[in-house]
Amino acid sequence: MGCFECCIKCLGGVPYASLVATILCFSGVALFCGCGHVALAGTVAILEQHFSTNTRDHAVLSEVIQLMQYVIYGIASFFFLYGIILLAEGFYTTSAVKELHGEFKTTACGRCISGMFVFLTYVLGVAWLGVFGFSAVPVFMFYNIWSTCEVIKSPQTNGTAGVEQICVDIRQYGIIPWNAFPGKICGSALENICNTNEFYMSYHLFIVACAGAGATVIALIHFLMILSSNWAYLKDASKMQAYQDIKAKEEQELQDIQSRSKEQLNSYT
Repeated sequence: MGCFECCIKCLGGVPYASLVATILCFSGVALFCGCGHVALAGTVAILEQHFSTNTRDHAVLSEVIQLMQYVIYGIASFFFLYGIILLAEGFYTTSAVKELHGEFKTTACGRCISGMFVFLTYVLGVAWLGVFGFSAVPVFMFYNIWSTCEVIKSPQTNGTAGVEQICVDIRQYGIIPWNAFPGKICGSALENICNTNEFYMSYHLFIVACAGAGATVIALIHFLMILSSNWAYLKDASKMQAYQDIKAKEEQELQDIQSRSKEQLNSYT
């Protein structure tokens, strides 16, 4: 076999569906974890500098955000390993591997592991749907602040006395208590907040993190379809294996009967 034919045969053994799902999963998790981590830090800075000058008012929120940042580290590590495991499972269950390496025997343990991956991926997919919905909350909050700033900058309100009556009360979102000071920012002070680098970066990073969570959901759905197909393939392969074993056993018994018959005939002669 030449080098070109060998390369073509090796490329035929690559589970491209699992590879695409793995790349999409890694990209989505990386965007969610990286952008979410930086955006959370920027949110804390905005709250401390403008909406809650007393540290005790947002102490609980700071602890929750710090905990979420540690959870992000765990999510990134877990999905890095889980994506590699699912990619390896795709390599060893694709029909191209059977053509590449010859016949292989499926076991009950292998089918059980494939079924476990199907169940675990389904649970993770449902969980990431919740993460995707939760990641849209800060996007909604920052969008409301940004849209309020756009109203302040509009020619109809810019320079008028009504500008100072346009406010954003961050306490209504429940992230800081009602006794937090100042809690509400109005007019030109709110416009200055929207012009800061922390607000601009946090807003767009939250959008990217939400998009990353959505990409992860799509990747897990893709993985779920692949794993279900692989599990069905292993199930059919086990049935074919049982049929071939029975057939080989019957052929062996037939050959034994024929050999004994020949021996008896030879003994008579």
